[in-house]
Amino acid sequence: MNVLILGSGGREHAFAIKLLESKKINQLFVAPGNAGTDKIAKSININPTDFKAIKEIVLEKEIKMVVVGPEAPLVEGVHDFFLADDELKNIPVIGPKKDGALLEGSKNFSKQFMQKHGVPTARYASFTKEKLQDGFAFLETLVPPFVLKADGLAAGKGVLILNSLEEAKSELEEMVSNLKFGEASATVVIEEFLKGIELSVFVLTDGKNYKILPSAKDYKRIGEGDAGLNTGGMGAISPVPFADEAFLNKVEELVVKPTIAGLQKDGIDYRGFIFIGLMNDNGNPFVVEYNVRMGDPETEVVLPRINSDLFELFEGVAHQNLNEKSFSVTDKTATTVMLVSGGYPEAYEKNKEITGFESVDESIVFHAGTTLKDGKVVTSGGRVMAVTSFGDTIEEALEKSYRSIDKIHFDKINYRKDIGFDLV
Repeated sequence: MNVLILGSGGREHAFAIKLLESKKINQLFVAPGNAGTDKIAKSININPTDFKAIKEIVLEKEIKMVVVGPEAPLVEGVHDFFLADDELKNIPVIGPKKDGALLEGSKNFSKQFMQKHGVPTARYASFTKEKLQDGFAFLETLVPPFVLKADGLAAGKGVLILNSLEEAKSELEEMVSNLKFGEASATVVIEEFLKGIELSVFVLTDGKNYKILPSAKDYKRIGEGDAGLNTGGMGAISPVPFADEAFLNKVEELVVKPTIAGLQKDGIDYRGFIFIGLMNDNGNPFVVEYNVRMGDPETEVVLPRINSDLFELFEGVAHQNLNEKSFSVTDKTATTVMLVSGGYPEAYEKNKEITGFESVDESIVFHAGTTLKDGKVVTSGGRVMAVTSFGDTIEEALEKSYRSIDKIHFDKINYRKDIGFDLV
């Protein structure tokens, strides 16, 4: 069977490697892909939100399944586009339709959904510029820090955590009145700050049945000790040591089951991944956010730990018999460290030649922001590569990743040397 993955990052390279383990896959295509996917699959230079171009490729290459990596095509309705087209409607899309994608596409919808279905989360309220004074009044009822979230997609930049009430009021006005994050912040969700340790749990569902994938924790800040600006993610660990069986049982009972049941009650036929961002507050899970796809770089530690045939699991999603598919995970710990361009997450230069990665032999190198230029692999994004290793402990896996990183070179390379610092 021919399969198409939409996306271009480390997550999509991880999907490609895992799917190619299946004997059922004939040809694998990635759109647009990167220099890493180009080595093992066929990269096609089209935008994942260009649905007409995707249709042409799907028909031309006789694609029989589409796996959606990033959130934008899902929020814009790629699954709905397939179902509405007579030539495409029988081709499974792994990822929710537009109604399900609202769990990530609208923070307000997501919070209403949690409240409606009894999923534990922080106290919140939503405001527009017409309700600005009400927003100021609500902020005054909260204890700092204050959490402001743009309702729509803002490329991972739409969440502010502020310690000053005056600054929170000023930023709220900037977001709703001056559209600091574009139309995404025309509505802003203000919520109570949750204390605890963050982690992520990933669920694959066919709309009725589900599999809970390994837990993971990522590191968003650019600087060591979790200092500096937020990024798309500087590294990740799986499993999370404090997410023991008792805690994960609570997550399943209090979060996963009501989420899946809530989607069914609301008539949302959800087929794909649900990324559940959680706060562990003294052993109790609270949902920080839902995403409707796998996280990056969490995918680079979660997928390698899965022993099962990922394509068969996706067939289970498509045919709603996921419960019949075998699923197992290795006990080994996986760690990933992200190599980023100098200057990221602010301005950075591209087209820096990358060398040494092909000599890495004790880690998996996932390409993210890479491309081929004149036969050389060069940087094309802020997050360039994720270096993933296995070990019996976090320390052992990290030592391997850092040894591997010593072999990789590009101008102004940057990475955090303390991934997992709070877990060991």
